[in-house]
Amino acid sequence: MSMKRVAVLMGGTSSEREVSLRSGAAVAKGLADAGFEVVPVTLTSDSLDPLPRDVDAVFIALHGGYGENGGVQRDLEALGLPYTGPNSAASKIAMDKIATKRVLEAAGVPTAPYAVLERGDDRLPLELPVVVKPPRDGSSVGVYKVTEPGQWAESLAGARAADPIGEVLVESYIPGREWTVGLVGDTALPVVEIQAVNGWYGFAEKYTAGTTKYVFPEAEDDIPLIAECQRIAKAAFKAIGGRGMSRVDFRVTPEGKPFVLEINTVPGFTATSLLPKAAARAGMDFSELCAKIIGLAAC
Repeated sequence: MSMKRVAVLMGGTSSEREVSLRSGAAVAKGLADAGFEVVPVTLTSDSLDPLPRDVDAVFIALHGGYGENGGVQRDLEALGLPYTGPNSAASKIAMDKIATKRVLEAAGVPTAPYAVLERGDDRLPLELPVVVKPPRDGSSVGVYKVTEPGQWAESLAGARAADPIGEVLVESYIPGREWTVGLVGDTALPVVEIQAVNGWYGFAEKYTAGTTKYVFPEAEDDIPLIAECQRIAKAAFKAIGGRGMSRVDFRVTPEGKPFVLEINTVPGFTATSLLPKAAARAGMDFSELCAKIIGLAAC
């Protein structure tokens, strides 16, 4: 392999900065182990000023905000530098949960019933239980499950505070199992099932070791459902115009009906992250995964 000089972008200004720093450090080590010359770049603003221009490719390990809403992708496209993950247009769609819902609906991809509340609209638009979330944040920041009317006002206010224009997405809560499918190139990785100890997979559960169990469904009944979720994940990724890598999150009802929750265009690469777990299950070690993803980088 010819020696390639790769910048790893991490940090940034979003609420997920700390997680991004952990992802970036892991990716930098993974790429170095795979034989790349690595240039770690920690951003403190939404700008590529600190990025050296003499790199062959850029591995985006920025979560949320500028790293996932198409901003950094657009700036890298302007520089003509190949980078990992979906392009700016697909990233912009995926980061906006409302835009994603509309694109998936149009493509016939199953998602939960939903309503959009503009600023000042405080009605409860769907039957309880519901999940209320800001449309443009990640990592479960400002996401609430509402099971009784007394929780509505506080949950709505919390979700609204996390969105720059005060818009919120309300979805019917889908009971059942939480599954996720990682995609690398044309390959759908093994399904990971997320089993939160307290039944809710929020921010703390995502990033605190031991609060959540991750298992690989293997029951005979699950085999057709695994294949169906992998198929739907690819369809969802295609619908937004995705490329490179992503992670598609699902809820699967007790009757075995999958619904797409969201598409993560810059999935985590920390020790507890799901895409690396799934890749390992498929026989791909971490440095191999990093090398494969950078091999898919494009302008």
